[in-house]
Amino acid sequence: MVPPHMKVLVVDDEPNIRSTLTVCLENLGCAVRTAESAVAAERAFASERFDLVLLDVRLGDANGLDLIPAWLAQRPTATIVVMTAFASIDAAVEAVRRGAFDYVPKPFTPEQIRQTVARAAERDALRHRVGELEQQVSAAAGLPVEESKSPAMRSALEVLRRAAASDAPVLLRGEHGTGKTELARALHARSPRAKRPFVVVNCPTLTGELLAAELFGHTRGAFTGAVRDQPGRVETADGGTLFLDEVAEIAPALQAKLLRFAQDHEYERVGENTTRRADVRIVAATNRDIEADVAAGRFREDLLFRLNVVEVLVPPLRDRSEDIEPLAANFLALFSTAAKRAPMRFTPEAALALRAYRWPGNVRELRNAVERATILCSGPNIGVESLPERMRDAAPERPRVGGDFTIDEIERAHISAVVARVPKAEDQARVLGIDPSTLWRKRKRYESGEA
Repeated sequence: MVPPHMKVLVVDDEPNIRSTLTVCLENLGCAVRTAESAVAAERAFASERFDLVLLDVRLGDANGLDLIPAWLAQRPTATIVVMTAFASIDAAVEAVRRGAFDYVPKPFTPEQIRQTVARAAERDALRHRVGELEQQVSAAAGLPVEESKSPAMRSALEVLRRAAASDAPVLLRGEHGTGKTELARALHARSPRAKRPFVVVNCPTLTGELLAAELFGHTRGAFTGAVRDQPGRVETADGGTLFLDEVAEIAPALQAKLLRFAQDHEYERVGENTTRRADVRIVAATNRDIEADVAAGRFREDLLFRLNVVEVLVPPLRDRSEDIEPLAANFLALFSTAAKRAPMRFTPEAALALRAYRWPGNVRELRNAVERATILCSGPNIGVESLPERMRDAAPERPRVGGDFTIDEIERAHISAVVARVPKAEDQARVLGIDPSTLWRKRKRYESGEA
């Protein structure tokens, strides 16, 4: 199924091919723009966002495949399908290696084009669905950001709330997977800049000149592959917040440029001498001992002072065990809804295993474990058998009659098992032989961690 109003760029140096594809695509309800050369294609791609690009390999003296890496660097989610009359396995492999989504040999039929466009539309729909899911997961991870039972986490949240109203740089410090990105988003959402962009730069993914270009932009010809002027993330974030994830990974040569921008809000694109300005609040994060990096000469002390105006220490999940079950329940609701499943819950044994595990991967590991359990579990109750083995091994012995357990531990285990099995509160109380108000008080006490 091809959605209406899909925007397609057709790049081919043969007028008949351009005309034929235009008619075919417009009959499918697509909006079509054509380009007859590599130069015209670059101009069109830079000026407009397309859902699909149909790209010929041979464009006069130019090779269409050479356009793909630069286009994907500019727009990573672009869907590019290569066309050529010189069909071969080698050409197909090379097109995919450079980032093409699909490959169509000439001559092609209208049905082949329809199928190609339908696959591209399906890919685009899936990408949007994943994006929505990620936003929902982010919101899910954010629940304990707003409401935490952990004193250490509440202390971090209080610092964030007070810092939100200012423009002061914030440095988030904590292990991998503790939710530093979500805290940065929460800070931005509470700030006067909330309606402006929140832009993330993952510093370890690029190095040297490429990271400088990612941050500050570049001009055409500034380096190999720079085929046009390109704004950077700083420019995109103007008026909003720039989040530098794992900032300690930035190379020393770039640290000087970042220091200047942090102090004066001034920068130059790579390859030009024009000074630009951007009104951006910087929030940075690191999982490293950055003071040790300063002592070893790997990180500038003056940059650390500039970034660390407000420091927030994000505790690992093992030190905020009170938040494990609320987080897990929130992720479970999200993933079961996304999978169009009925509401699901953890059995008492699974909940015990989650609480007992040390979570070296923190919130990210918890999220992955819950997603896995949602997929593997066929019924409404997720037991320990649906958890990764390392978590099953961490589960403590279940309280049992005649074992070395207190009356309170056995009572709690029995109540939890009945509540997990019996859906209605009045039926739970009847099975337990107690008043519904008594059951409610006991459950509230268990949930608060008092017993």
